[in-house]
Amino acid sequence: MEAVEQIKKFQEFFDLNYKAEILEKVSKGEKYFMVSFTELSKFDPELADSLLEQPEEVIKAAELAIEELYLENEKNFRIRFYNLPPSQKMLVRNIRSSHIGKFLQIDGIVRQKSDVRPQVVSAKFECPSCGNIISILQLESTFKEPTRCGCGRKGKFRLIDKELVDAQRIVLEEAPEDLEGGEQPKRINVFLRHDLVSPMSEKKTNPGVKINITGFVKEVPIISRTGGQSTRFDLMIECNCVQSVEEEYLDITISKKQEEEIKELSKDAKLYEKMINSISPSIYGHEKIKEALILQLFGGIQKRKEGAVTRGDIHILLIGDPGSGKSQLLKRIINVAPKGRYVSGKGVSGAGLTASVVRDEFLRGFALEAGALVLANKGICCIDEMDKMTEEDRSAMHEALEQQSVSISKANIQATLVAQTTVLAAANPKFGRFDPSGNIAEQINLPPTLINRFDLIFPIMDFPDKDKDDNMAKFILNLHQNQDLEKVEIDTKFLRKYIAYSKQNIFPKLTDGAAEEIKKYYIEMRNKESDDKGSRRVPISPRQLEALVRLSEAYARVRLSDKVLKKDAKRAVDMLHYCLNLIGIDPETGKIDIDRITTGISATERSKILIIKEIIIELESKVGKTIPIEEVLRLAAEKGIDEDKAEESIEKLKRSGDIFEPKRGFLSKI
Repeated sequence: MEAVEQIKKFQEFFDLNYKAEILEKVSKGEKYFMVSFTELSKFDPELADSLLEQPEEVIKAAELAIEELYLENEKNFRIRFYNLPPSQKMLVRNIRSSHIGKFLQIDGIVRQKSDVRPQVVSAKFECPSCGNIISILQLESTFKEPTRCGCGRKGKFRLIDKELVDAQRIVLEEAPEDLEGGEQPKRINVFLRHDLVSPMSEKKTNPGVKINITGFVKEVPIISRTGGQSTRFDLMIECNCVQSVEEEYLDITISKKQEEEIKELSKDAKLYEKMINSISPSIYGHEKIKEALILQLFGGIQKRKEGAVTRGDIHILLIGDPGSGKSQLLKRIINVAPKGRYVSGKGVSGAGLTASVVRDEFLRGFALEAGALVLANKGICCIDEMDKMTEEDRSAMHEALEQQSVSISKANIQATLVAQTTVLAAANPKFGRFDPSGNIAEQINLPPTLINRFDLIFPIMDFPDKDKDDNMAKFILNLHQNQDLEKVEIDTKFLRKYIAYSKQNIFPKLTDGAAEEIKKYYIEMRNKESDDKGSRRVPISPRQLEALVRLSEAYARVRLSDKVLKKDAKRAVDMLHYCLNLIGIDPETGKIDIDRITTGISATERSKILIIKEIIIELESKVGKTIPIEEVLRLAAEKGIDEDKAEESIEKLKRSGDIFEPKRGFLSKI
């Protein structure tokens, strides 16, 4: 089909289908228009075929058609085609030399993004001899000058004008769900120009976002070290259209009908039960944990005041025996949350979680490549096998969990990336399984500073229990026998829409009743009683107070309520108390002591250490620098501390560097 004929066909097509929309775009001053490929193929299959085979020429014809029809003096109006047929959908790994110049559609995750830089598309030169103006289109990667003029002059022409457009390079990586086992995700460079790099569309191509692009494949010459051109070529994609695939909650669109269904469900008396049953129907029991996961998906409200940000995300840690369904729960949550990332133990490095610095070929410098916590911004990051990570890698998470940002200072890059990510982590106890006779808090093999940042911690213990085991066996075998069990009460798609609607529209505020309820619990827990030994226990800290506020807000969001009522605060208090009862109990006093978790040393242990310290100071003034251990143990026994506990306290003082053993059986202060 000739170019003139193509232009006529396009004019006819636009007149028939899109006249009003195009005129509206032009009046708004927008420079692009989206066209569905299916509409074009219905109108003229031949024209649609030639678009797939020769995209550059046909798109140019479409743009000329619009310029002639609706635009008088304006140029650079772009046509963007989307919705290509399945035959054009391609994985990066399957692109071959036969695809060069063809129109393709590719899905992937943005891994890197360069800055926007101007690029020359055409340049005008003047001949010094005859004054002739020569225009050269700059289609290659190297700048081209005219070789000769009509008057016969060769070389040295004067550049008088050049036309620039904005250009940007992104690196697109295949999405993990499109791959088969053992395959490494492949990457390709994608070039964006014109309105695709405008501030509005920039957000679509942020690292970590899953996008769908249409464009044509081009080859790029590789220059060898000697300066000559290599026989091999690199591939890149000249992008025509970008669309988001994986949205944040705020981008999910909800129709009027769905909105009515959502409001109707929120009035259901059994709303919480229905949600709990729908969160992971293939896992038996764990109702409290499922309820906490629902709250985590809804989240609290982020508050900003004079630069200080209080996070709204609820972090949860599951610590449990093997085979208790932790990983299953994590995988399920990723399916519900729109921006979900799953990482696991040994395969995680600190840079992979936060960010790494890589060389940028496009701008000749260094660029940041975001890690899992940054990629899951405004989504959820599930970290499995957290106890298998190395100490250094775990410490990279501290800032991301509390401050919700990731700071990097490497090479010549000093940057702070936003990581408003909810974290759901799972780990095993210290010796692989919980010891029923031992203290639970001591079996959690994670640093106190990290544990302290989680709002809720659930130990999942799997001890034999005849009735429970009988029910679980029936449940699991029933699942295997009946593949088509009755449908869940709320399906995943609707649950996601419900959460999205709540996050977009519901920002509950604490009522006086709810605030009073939280305050009452907090003060009551803090001031229950003082320990006889003089060291006061700290049952809960202000961090738990903030956790209570977040949980109350999440409960209100589940009900789609603009106010956090007293009943929401009561539910939040019950949830936190349930967790504290499981992990924060001091076995000696039988009372809740948050220090067991946050510092690794309970208040009773600390009071014993203080008593031993006092005994050592007292003996030093009597017997001199070297103090017999037997004497210390005797005085400790008089003060009600048995021998084992006293020896344990002495060991702790040795480890902390307060005392040392100059010779066997004697102690000295440092």
